[in-house]
Amino acid sequence: MAFDVVMPQMGESITEATILKWHRKAGEAIGKDETLYEISTDKVDAEIPAPVAGTLLEILVEANATVPVGTVVGRIGAAGEQPAAAPGGVPAAAPAGVPATPAGADAAPGESAPAEGKPGEDSLEGRLRTRSSPLVRRMAGETGIDLATVKGTGLMGRVTKEDMEAHLAGRATAPAAPGAKAPAQPPPQPPAPQRPVFAQGERVKVEPMSRMRKLISDNMVASKHTSAHVYTVFELDMSCVSRLRARHRQAFERDYATRLSFLPFTLMAAAKALRAFPMVNASLDGDNIVYKLDINIGVAVALDWGLIVPVIRNADQLNLAGLALAVNDLAARARSKQLKPEEIQDGTFTITNPGSFGETFGLPVINQPQVAIMGMGAVKKRAVVITDADGQDALAIRETMFSALSFDHRLIDGATADLFMAAVKKELETSSFGLE
Repeated sequence: MAFDVVMPQMGESITEATILKWHRKAGEAIGKDETLYEISTDKVDAEIPAPVAGTLLEILVEANATVPVGTVVGRIGAAGEQPAAAPGGVPAAAPAGVPATPAGADAAPGESAPAEGKPGEDSLEGRLRTRSSPLVRRMAGETGIDLATVKGTGLMGRVTKEDMEAHLAGRATAPAAPGAKAPAQPPPQPPAPQRPVFAQGERVKVEPMSRMRKLISDNMVASKHTSAHVYTVFELDMSCVSRLRARHRQAFERDYATRLSFLPFTLMAAAKALRAFPMVNASLDGDNIVYKLDINIGVAVALDWGLIVPVIRNADQLNLAGLALAVNDLAARARSKQLKPEEIQDGTFTITNPGSFGETFGLPVINQPQVAIMGMGAVKKRAVVITDADGQDALAIRETMFSALSFDHRLIDGATADLFMAAVKKELETSSFGLE
């Protein structure tokens, strides 16, 4: 009997997903738990394993199509078996690239379905209709718009970014109330000429941005528009950490079966500094400061297809081994598309490590709704001036790292940012990190 392959629920707030790639063609065999297809959601990309072993009888949803969770996307059975129709109650797959429509929904996009056929708010269709993307919810919050009043043209009446923009434009040009004097309108201005991205006849290759790339683009632009970015850069002497690694690395990696890089040391120092300076671990909610009582540090992981920031929860409660195990596990599963949606949520502070590619230092963009992000540059041997016990200066070779803190000046002043970085510096230059 054929087995229905259903789009999985990847998290409570995730109601739809896009199929990126099928790893088998119709008619090909697959073993249980082997990767069958890849999906992308507004939270995370993931590889979905085959629920049973057998032959992929048919693909019902092609790559690049977005469908609700619970949709039957394919069927697995015995070789030569004829697939059966989808059982009642399970959403049938839409044609490739066409959004699925709930059974019995005859209303046009954005219009209400008849009362007798309208699904409850706890149903899949109800959740899809009432939920929207984080970008749309942010637009609604900033403009004071109730999303229930916006006509949605997205999946099952969901409000999209384009719907919000059209609603805002319509509100701006709405006719005045009877008797009210309409404000003077400036004469329409012709649109500014758009400079072409490439010249006529130029050899180029054009391809659409991936879902992840578009999310990164939207989030980074929104962050620059939201936070007043200011930067401070410190030079940290990593010689102490380097000596500790050299002395204990072999035993550490044997005992814990994980590698010991500079990153866990920096995580431990940052977690301690965040406890001392809670302003850096906070967020802004309008005119209110929200102090986060848990220290959940996100670590940016570079992927071949983009960037993702898995989160180490309660990082201040972990020792060096716990931090090394956590960061290495999250990074490995991020690269193999095995992260769960909740593992990239609720971060309170972020660390990014472009120094692993040789960068001296960078000025990273804040990961909203956080108010600070710390960047690690490359650890290199440099000539520095040191002062001995007798007050004499001398040149010495030290392993140093330039580290930048990007902070939101709406909440954090330069003095607080510098004191935070000074605390990180002191910890990295003097602590034994429990190894000695």
